[in-house]
Amino acid sequence: MWQDIIRLHLPFQLPIIGNELVIHGFGVALVVGFLIAVQVAKFLARRSKLDPEVFVNAALIALFTGILGARMSHVLENWSDFSDPRKGIFGNIGAMLNIGSGGLTYYGGFLLAFPTLVIYARMKKVPLRLGMDIIAPCLMIGLGFGRIGCFLNGCCYGAQCNTPWAVTFPYNSYAYDDEYAQKEVNPPDDLKEVAPDNSVRLRSKDELQKEAKSIGDDSLLKLANQQRSLPVHPAQLYSFFTAILLALFCIAYFTVPHVPGHVFAAMMVLEGISRYTLELLRVEPAVIGRMSLSMVLGIAMVAMGLALWYTFSKMGGRTDALIESLPTLTPAAA
Repeated sequence: MWQDIIRLHLPFQLPIIGNELVIHGFGVALVVGFLIAVQVAKFLARRSKLDPEVFVNAALIALFTGILGARMSHVLENWSDFSDPRKGIFGNIGAMLNIGSGGLTYYGGFLLAFPTLVIYARMKKVPLRLGMDIIAPCLMIGLGFGRIGCFLNGCCYGAQCNTPWAVTFPYNSYAYDDEYAQKEVNPPDDLKEVAPDNSVRLRSKDELQKEAKSIGDDSLLKLANQQRSLPVHPAQLYSFFTAILLALFCIAYFTVPHVPGHVFAAMMVLEGISRYTLELLRVEPAVIGRMSLSMVLGIAMVAMGLALWYTFSKMGGRTDALIESLPTLTPAAA
């Protein structure tokens, strides 16, 4: 867990961020994934005689709509965390908008970004099925590095386990706080505080740091730093590895003659299966029976992928013939 890559105190005030510049590990991972995905999209576009700059713009659109949809989905899936009466209206709205704290649900981003990109492809006269095949591995790359961001942030953690590769998260992390709420960990009383409503809460790391500076005693902060969550599955890393494997599969499949759209359809089927399977190792609230929202959406993704595979098969065609029929790129576009 490495939430803050850089934390600098500035000698002046800036709008929104104040006098502290913080670069979050979550955001860095998203940016790295985005840049790699853009390069892959440009490479596959050139290979397909399409203007790579169209796909750069598509990536920017996907980034904005994807983050928006992913955050909306995460908020809805964890509504209790964003409707806390103790925070008030503005506190809860601020928590919803604070994507730096992590919490993005992939399927929510996909459901908003995909139709937006379809409209953009139509506007730019990009062969729709070919364009879908190009963005398929890019989606998986973005997902994979997003999960690295989740691991650095400590969110989207897995269920408890005793495997040799299990990980623990520090005091005040998502895992630790959730386990404390479920009475699975019991930190020292000195780290607890009685709230006005007589409930007992954990003191935050920020509170302990401020207290240590004000009184010149960091013993409580050191005590907090000794606390760890119970061992859990590194579910974020599982998702990263499966996403990268799926991206490599999509790129390899793209390079051989196939029915246009089949790369995208295969990606949806395989990602839906892998996500459902990985959800068995995660801690998410159930929405239908014992299934989490991501499990339900994973099943829907498999069904949609199979439907697209069947539909594209009926439409026929071959990518090599389609690419051959496209006009040759000008040197500037190439």
